[in-house]
Amino acid sequence: MTRKFFVGGNWKMNGDKKSLGELIQTMNGGKVDSNVEVVCGAPSIYLDFVRSKLDSKFGVAAQNCYKVPKGAFTGEISPAMIKDCGVNWVILGHSERRHVFGENDELIGQKTAHALENGLGVIACIGEKLDEREGGITEKVVFAQTKVIADNVKDWSKVVLAYEPVWAIGTGKTASPQQSATQLAEDQRSVTGATCKELASQKDVDGFLVGGASLKPEFIDIINAKA
Repeated sequence: MTRKFFVGGNWKMNGDKKSLGELIQTMNGGKVDSNVEVVCGAPSIYLDFVRSKLDSKFGVAAQNCYKVPKGAFTGEISPAMIKDCGVNWVILGHSERRHVFGENDELIGQKTAHALENGLGVIACIGEKLDEREGGITEKVVFAQTKVIADNVKDWSKVVLAYEPVWAIGTGKTASPQQSATQLAEDQRSVTGATCKELASQKDVDGFLVGGASLKPEFIDIINAKA
């Protein structure tokens, strides 16, 4: 069975109740393709707010979670807490979690397992850095990241695999549709209202994980890219 076209919006550490409320109004009032599954990744402090305001046809995701239900882990949130806010998705393994906060493959695998065991859908991110790409080890890196995730997945219907070419971030380089077509989701920094239709037309691309553009009205255009 073919998965619905999937569009995730990763809002990262951006927004406040005023600006996110305006974005939510735009999304709620926009005409969107009913054949697309849309999930918005909100900052954890706003999960309750976003879920209560955003139309139920849109999903909401936390941007991270920890690998256990509760305990002395200051600053972390658990899948149980996420679900208690009415939220059913989590983004795991994002490049910023890996390379800014030092999360390794093993930890991301453990988080994936715990999130799935607790009924969350997982947007699992993979991707190589510039030096890894230029060193010719892209496949090795992406395979290792994917294997640790795959080893912890029993039901792939609850998982979206998002390929994020980290080498395209802040380097002036851009991932072409062909470079991303072997993956399930295009990098958020390559997807804009201007590029979304071309990217969506690639036969092996069945979704996007969108960063900055998901905070703008053009996010509606990206959601409708396949239409």
